[in-house]
Amino acid sequence: MRRKNAQTIGEILNDFFKENAELRKRILEIRIKRAWGEVLGPMIQQYTRSIYIKNGALYVSLTSSVLRNELTLSRDKLVKSLNDYAGSTVIHTIIIR
Repeated sequence: MRRKNAQTIGEILNDFFKENAELRKRILEIRIKRAWGEVLGPMIQQYTRSIYIKNGALYVSLTSSVLRNELTLSRDKLVKSLNDYAGSTVIHTIIIR
């Protein structure tokens, strides 16, 4: 026997995250951090010292000055790629140190 108020798990999760916007924001930030390694690959992940998000900016600390320069030149493309991976606009800029 089917219930009349049955919902899919996706609908339930969407409702939950609409009510808990701060939790949704944190999960999207974790997706962005994970995307850094997956979008750019393990070689760049190897040169990444630290990564964090603050006020819509992704702060990345790298050990290679050459890589830092290359990534700075393609900053806008990286922002778009990382936000596409997360499925939402999470970051607006990348600050590479």
